Amino acid sequence: MLALSRKKDEAIIINDDIEITVIEIKGDQVKLGISAPKSVPIYRKEVYVQIQNANKESAASVDAAALNKLFKK
Repeated sequence: MLALSRKKDEAIIINDDIEITVIEIKGDQVKLGISAPKSVPIYRKEVYVQIQNANKESAASVDAAALNKLFKK
């Protein structure tokens, strides 16, 4: 992990097309602004984990044998 120090209104650039700017610092909270192409999904980590868990549950509920039969017709 790369750890960087930034002050309000300072930014970092990732891969030429993603910019993360510190918008506000209030107590122990930091507000970030993220500029990225629309093709780049951006999630809070807790939301991302929920999505991943839902995807795993959904994949586990698929009957692979029945699905395979559908494609063999």
